[in-house]
Amino acid sequence: MAAQKETHQFKTEVQQLMSLIINSLYSNKEIFLRELISNASDAIDKLRFKSLTESEILGKDTEFKIKLIPDAKGNIFTISDNGIGMTHDEVIENIGTIAKSGTFTFLKAIEQSKNQNTLAPELIGQFGVGFYSAFLVADKVTLITRAVGSDTATKWESDGQGGYSIEETEKDSRGTTIILKLKKKEKDEPDFTEEWTIRQTVKQHSDFVNYPVVMDVEKDEPLSKEEQILDKDGKPIEPSTKKVIKEETLNSMKAVWAKDKDEVTEEEHNEFYQHISHDWKPPLAHIHMKFEGTTEYTALLYIPSQAPFNMFEQERKHGVNLYCKRVFIMDDCKELLPEYLSFTKGVVDAPDLNLNISREILQHNSLVRNIRKNLVKKILELLGSLEQEKYEQFYQEFGPILKVGIQTDLPNKDKIAELLRYKTTKSNGKFISLKEYVANMKPEQKEIYYITGENLTILSNSPYLENLKDKDLEVLLMSDPVDEWVISELREYEKKPLKSAEKGDLGLEKTDDKKKDEYTALFEHIKKHLETMIREVKPSTHLKGSMACLAGEDYDMSAYMEKILKSTGQDAPAIKRVLELNIQHPALEKINALFEKDNNDSRINDYADILLDIAIIGQGGKIDNPGRFSKIMGELMTDALDV
Repeated sequence: MAAQKETHQFKTEVQQLMSLIINSLYSNKEIFLRELISNASDAIDKLRFKSLTESEILGKDTEFKIKLIPDAKGNIFTISDNGIGMTHDEVIENIGTIAKSGTFTFLKAIEQSKNQNTLAPELIGQFGVGFYSAFLVADKVTLITRAVGSDTATKWESDGQGGYSIEETEKDSRGTTIILKLKKKEKDEPDFTEEWTIRQTVKQHSDFVNYPVVMDVEKDEPLSKEEQILDKDGKPIEPSTKKVIKEETLNSMKAVWAKDKDEVTEEEHNEFYQHISHDWKPPLAHIHMKFEGTTEYTALLYIPSQAPFNMFEQERKHGVNLYCKRVFIMDDCKELLPEYLSFTKGVVDAPDLNLNISREILQHNSLVRNIRKNLVKKILELLGSLEQEKYEQFYQEFGPILKVGIQTDLPNKDKIAELLRYKTTKSNGKFISLKEYVANMKPEQKEIYYITGENLTILSNSPYLENLKDKDLEVLLMSDPVDEWVISELREYEKKPLKSAEKGDLGLEKTDDKKKDEYTALFEHIKKHLETMIREVKPSTHLKGSMACLAGEDYDMSAYMEKILKSTGQDAPAIKRVLELNIQHPALEKINALFEKDNNDSRINDYADILLDIAIIGQGGKIDNPGRFSKIMGELMTDALDV
């Protein structure tokens, strides 16, 4: 007995996502064909790989292809493949992926886009929602699929409005067929039942697909002698040709990486990059290399010009596909590149690899380790050779993930350090390298000064920098969270230690011991009053104009690192910091005079509280009692303005 038809409602976020796809990509409708061809190619890849160890599963159907069938009379477009197909459960899982991985990030990315028409086509491939692009051109989508080795098929159908149906059906062979009931074509819109439109779309977006993309086309063919009609003199009477239907391959299937690098044009690079990355923007740079010797392999790698919106999501795939003699092995090959270079897109073709290699074996394969080592070297060399403007464009997009390599790739730590760029207190908003910083150092300067935090404006105006600025010393402004881990591993550069501007004694000038002694009693009193919140009270080596700041010891966690850990729900050890006070500040002199006159004056403790609040605010923190702070500040202003 046949299984009953099931009906399901789309989840709310899926309906919202489909609406966004349809409404924001109306001027790029042709991408539906790219996405469906790409999905068909993936399905054949999976079957081809499976057949390497199970050759019998192909049966007599051994010629892989993707077929396009336009029907102008019925206004229908059909695409079919003889790939691995899907079971009933796989249809629900694969077509339902949209409701899981990356959905909310995708929605946010489109909503944040200022110009959706140019940005959205890139997102469609990045977030794996390509199947639903079919609703750009179709009022109804029907998917019929039969998994390899299965006797039954599954039919999925939806009008894209509220839900879909799924039921058991029949299909003569394995693979997937998608039938699109096309929307009524508006004026000047492309007609996807028209041969020319289909040819152009396949050429532009799917020319490099590894399998034939075929379509039946009508051609003129000479009549045979038997078919010719002759006149009384025995001469052929027109017409001398007949119309025949022939299956024609629309794509070139050129393995660009297998060509000599000098033969590949920029246009071919851009088209191939677009095919493998689903990124409509041309790549920033590429590497095309062939290694020969004891081990042979070819690599064609691209550096994107724009970071994907999900760059730091765990579900995001690496961009390198692995081939062996042009036979697809796997995508998302994490073993070929470390995480900090995972933004790289491309292909590696290694003829010496075993076709049956698994991901587990890849991790321990000496050839793969050798390839990985060389790829990393070449990519770092490429980045180092980019002209300044191009590199800054790259760094703005990928700097945060590149920095991860400082801690995770110790053999290449020094090379990555050369690629780091930071804005500084003296760079006028421009990025500079560590090499440039060292070249600009004062003759007597022994250390590279830096400060970490989440906002460049706050950092550049931090009270911690007052004394450094007064001495005309440059400070690196590190505003990426990952910079905290960079600093924990990169302790020095060109034998110059990196020194935090907010921790320890800056040692820029000698303390006036006589004046310091004048404040000893007051500082002891403040320390006792604030002992639950601070470690010590000291004359400041950081401040010049401000009254107070909270400094850590050299070995302490920075305030920003503490904030990062707490924001991610991790336990951050409670750190009591040193309250540094500016003994040159007139207000502190008056507080000290008041204390010397009457050390029991209740205002002393109020002032101590205010000094701590000022220090907390100065480092971008939140004070415990803003009401008290506001009240006391109001009173102080009233006294100061009492004329």
